[in-house]
Amino acid sequence: MSKILVFGHKNPDTDTITSALVYAYLKQQIGVEAEAVRLGEPNNETAYALEKFGFEAPRLVEKVASEASKVILVDHNERQQSADDITEVQITEVIDHHRIANFETADPLYYRAEPVGCTATILNKIFKENDVEIPANYAGLMLSAIISDTLLFKSPTCTDQDVKAAKELAEKAGVNAEEYGLAMLKAGADLSDKSLEDLLSLDAKEFSMAENKVVIAQVNAVDVNDVLDRQAELETLLHKEVEEKGLDLFFFVVTDILNNDSVAVPVGKVAEKCAPAFGATLENNRVVLKGVVSRKKQIVPTLTDALK
Repeated sequence: MSKILVFGHKNPDTDTITSALVYAYLKQQIGVEAEAVRLGEPNNETAYALEKFGFEAPRLVEKVASEASKVILVDHNERQQSADDITEVQITEVIDHHRIANFETADPLYYRAEPVGCTATILNKIFKENDVEIPANYAGLMLSAIISDTLLFKSPTCTDQDVKAAKELAEKAGVNAEEYGLAMLKAGADLSDKSLEDLLSLDAKEFSMAENKVVIAQVNAVDVNDVLDRQAELETLLHKEVEEKGLDLFFFVVTDILNNDSVAVPVGKVAEKCAPAFGATLENNRVVLKGVVSRKKQIVPTLTDALK
């Protein structure tokens, strides 16, 4: 099995799906037999970006060992976020912009982790390092990922490198980043066709925090009340998830993409530690997170410290 599979995390977002497509393309240009695959269903935002730039979503897989002996991870490294049988294959590369946790390999590998807002920003550098031109449609995918992960450059995760890369990629793709970005984010924030069950898994990631098993799910909305008006039903589903998956905390976050604030509903045996961690109070089992939009930079580190 000479083919190498390239994929991002479960419950994929725009960066995960597009980075797999983009990096597989780059590897192919330098003579590597690589295929992009996905570990879950694309969300509305990602579907919008794929259609805009003329791509089909990568094919869906649940396990990878039966298809390839070597894999490349993009946009993640934590094993619980990866393929179910990730321990049965050799990870040859990781391209990521998150914390490093629960990760080790038996063999040396190429590991590229940078504290930027998006994997696509790193990929933009790798194209240049390999003297490979980025086609317009792939540039559009990369721009979409940066816009998504930085909430159109408003997230605290956004760096000057992300803004610079987005400007270059928008020019290559032939789009106005601000206009296209707002349309894409609004497409992703349209929750009219999503059930609460869908929202729980739409962009959920599992983390180990000290001895605690934590899931943080985040959905974007134009109006957070589109979700919170159904809070009673939501909490019932959250308690069910906690019980069935043996979680210590399910931290469900709704982010207002227009005002750049969030509201969280925490459920689990350590839920009472959440509000104080953010300097907030728990009211109606909600925690108002003023100015909080980034799971990676604002939510995960705060909860990790609180749950030590």
